[in-house]
Amino acid sequence: MNSFTFCPVCGSRHFEPSSVKSRRCRDCGFEYFINPSSAYVAFITDDQGRLLVERRGREPAYGTLDLPGGFADVGETAEEGVAREVLEETGLVVTSAQYLFSIPNTYLYSGMVIPTLDMFFRCEVADISTLRAADDAAECLWIAPEDLRPEDFGLDSIREGVRRLKIEN
Repeated sequence: MNSFTFCPVCGSRHFEPSSVKSRRCRDCGFEYFINPSSAYVAFITDDQGRLLVERRGREPAYGTLDLPGGFADVGETAEEGVAREVLEETGLVVTSAQYLFSIPNTYLYSGMVIPTLDMFFRCEVADISTLRAADDAAECLWIAPEDLRPEDFGLDSIREGVRRLKIEN
């Protein structure tokens, strides 16, 4: 909330806290609510039951493990978004995406902490032979369920998602 000091509509300095999750401009009346950004996460397994994981190639949590996923784009459904993110980061084409659960999270981006709502999907892909690390994934790996260690994942919601996946299996 403190990152926003000027009204984005009129530029006034009188952009003040209105509630725990909003700021209102005393000059033009505009009220901005801090709502979470939507994000997607994919659980993809191969025919041996191993989970596809990535090594993060960027901050935050550079070098730690992650799952394919990312932020929503305007105008796309959650299923379209998770498929787009998987394609961008791995080269894999999602053929089905089944929603599993969501976890609130925060994500440090350009020095700001962004609240997110991370939606987890079980995804099937057409052909794993096209797998390649791209975008913000430095490396793609397959990890057997018994070798998954949630503490190796750098982002809070991903750690919790991996814990939930391990409980399900």
